[in-house]
Amino acid sequence: MQLRLLDLQTLDQTLDQLAHRRASLPEAAELQTLAAEHSRLRDAEVVAGTAVADLEREQKRADTEVEQVRARKDRDQQRLDAGQVSSAKELESLQSEIASLNRRQGVLEDAELEIMERLEEAQREAAALAAEREGVGKRAQEVQRARDAAWSKIDEDAAAARAERTALAAQMPADLLALYEKIRAERGGIGAAALRQGRCEGCRLQLDAAERTRIRGLAPDVVVRHDECRRILVRTPESGL
Repeated sequence: MQLRLLDLQTLDQTLDQLAHRRASLPEAAELQTLAAEHSRLRDAEVVAGTAVADLEREQKRADTEVEQVRARKDRDQQRLDAGQVSSAKELESLQSEIASLNRRQGVLEDAELEIMERLEEAQREAAALAAEREGVGKRAQEVQRARDAAWSKIDEDAAAARAERTALAAQMPADLLALYEKIRAERGGIGAAALRQGRCEGCRLQLDAAERTRIRGLAPDVVVRHDECRRILVRTPESGL
């Protein structure tokens, strides 16, 4: 019956390994990285979108100012062309105002052009961020499918191992099973180990001659504990006693 402890231990180690694999899948780690990158890009996209909106409002204001100056200058020019100005002083004043408006229009149009260039750059940046975020999202979907497939296979293997373990544990004496479980919890998941060629396979230490002699004299059904690691030592034909 003690030999069945080794089968139980093997199943428990398999379950531990499957749990570790499930928790440390590279796809799961990549998915976390992609989620963080997607969040960063979304925030950056919001900032870029705000910049675009601000520049669009700024451009509208600049357009309005240019149009106002242009309209006023056109009215003055129409008065001048229509000969509606009679006095030399008024004519000089009107010509001076038109010249001033031309200069003002030039300054405003330069500012308007600069705003348009900044707006185009901001729009390109916002579009690039949106495309990058979309790419990250697509990659995340691919990785998530791969992770879910890996999880499904691991869960399937774990379910089969748990079913086998349950059936095996049901055949074990309750006191022996309880001792094994207690030691396993205290000793890093290994509660029973084979004694092979005079060595404990749990802690990999060689038993001294006196301990081997003591074990050799025990009845086969006596539960043996290794003095060093306190795990259950299961005697096998290869124990070297």
